[in-house]
Amino acid sequence: MLYVLPYGQMSLWGNYTSPRCNKIIESIFISFYFIIIYNSSNHIIKRILSAYRIGPHNYDIMSIIYGSLLGDRHAERRRIGNGTRISFNQEAKHKEYLLWIHKIISDLGYCNPTIPVIRSHLKKRGTIHYTIRFHSYTYISFNEIHSKWYKNNIKIIPLDIEEYLTPMAIAIWIMDDGSRSGSGLKWRTNSYSYEDCMRLCQVLCKKYNIKRSVNSAGVPNQYVIYVFKESMPILRKIVKPHMVSSMLYKLGEL
Repeated sequence: MLYVLPYGQMSLWGNYTSPRCNKIIESIFISFYFIIIYNSSNHIIKRILSAYRIGPHNYDIMSIIYGSLLGDRHAERRRIGNGTRISFNQEAKHKEYLLWIHKIISDLGYCNPTIPVIRSHLKKRGTIHYTIRFHSYTYISFNEIHSKWYKNNIKIIPLDIEEYLTPMAIAIWIMDDGSRSGSGLKWRTNSYSYEDCMRLCQVLCKKYNIKRSVNSAGVPNQYVIYVFKESMPILRKIVKPHMVSSMLYKLGEL
C-alpha cells in the first residue's frame, strides 16, 4: 500500500497516497476490525448493545429471573453502564442445574454463551469451596427489576410477583431454595418478612390451589413456607416438566 525506499525522491513519492486510496485503506481496516470482533466473540457486540435495550423483555427470561430471585440469586447494580445484571451461582455439586439454566438464558441471548466452569476459593478456617457461576448481561432496563426487588438494599417480594410466578419460576425456586420436609416441601424464605411470605402464599393458592402455611424458622423474624402433603401432587404436576432430573429428590421423586 505504501512504497518505501532509502531516503530520496522515490521514497518521498512512495509515501504518498491519494485521498481515494486513503478511503480504501480505511475501509479495509474498518472491515477487518469488525470481522475480527464478530467472528472471535460476537457476544461482545451483544453485550455493548444490551445496555441500550428498550421495550419489554422476553416473558420466559422474566419468569426465570423472578424464580431465581425468590431463591439465593441476586440483582446487582453496576456502576459501569449504570445498569443491572443478575448473578447466578451454585455449589459445584449442583453443576447440572446451573449449566441447564445457563443454556436457557444463553439461548435467549441474555448472557455470554461461554460455558461456566467450576472454580475454587479459600474460605475462613482454610476450607476450600467449589462453586460455579455466571452473570447475565448488564441492562439499564433491568434497573426496574432491581427497584422492585430491593428496598434499602434488602430483598423484598415485588407487588407484581403474581404475573411472573409461573410453573418455570416455581420450579427454579424449588431447585434454588426448596427442600423435602416430611411428606411436604419447605421453602427457606428466612430473608423475607412475614408479610412477604404471606403474599407468596396467597399467590400460590390463587393461581395453583396449593395449600401452604408460613411457619417460624426457629429464629426471631425468620420464616419458612411449608407446602402441605395433600398439595404435593398438584405441585409435582406443574413443576416436574421444568426441573432438572438431579433436583427431583426435592419433590420426593428419587
